[in-house]
Amino acid sequence: MNEAAVVIDTSVFFSLLLREDTARRKQFLTDTAPVFLCPRFVFVELFKHKERIAQATALNEDALLECLHELLARVHFVEEGGIRIGTWMEARALCREVDPKDAPFVALTLHLDGRLWTSDDELKIGLRAKGFDRFYEPSRRVT
Repeated sequence: MNEAAVVIDTSVFFSLLLREDTARRKQFLTDTAPVFLCPRFVFVELFKHKERIAQATALNEDALLECLHELLARVHFVEEGGIRIGTWMEARALCREVDPKDAPFVALTLHLDGRLWTSDDELKIGLRAKGFDRFYEPSRRVT
């Protein structure tokens, strides 16, 4: 497994934007390892939920946009088109009963032989039940 490749799903962006946990956000922005990656599909998910994020966050609009820009600048984006069809099929089978919209994140994780960082406990449980256990758990470093 490629320990350095960590695929971030949309739930992590939500938690970093919505929570008052500025220490966790600062850690994400300043740690140099691992390499964080994301399929471009994350933009669709963030745009789809933009009103909900804006209503739920403690940040004003300008601060929210600045924070989102900083978070996205820390991530390397990967074109989903480079992922083999067999990998897509495997990811869809893994996600089908939990949340099919997570398939791009799981497919990229499989493609890179990396780890998936998600804040979605239901997704973790569903994937573990199908034998997928490639999860990233960030360290709880005290700052």
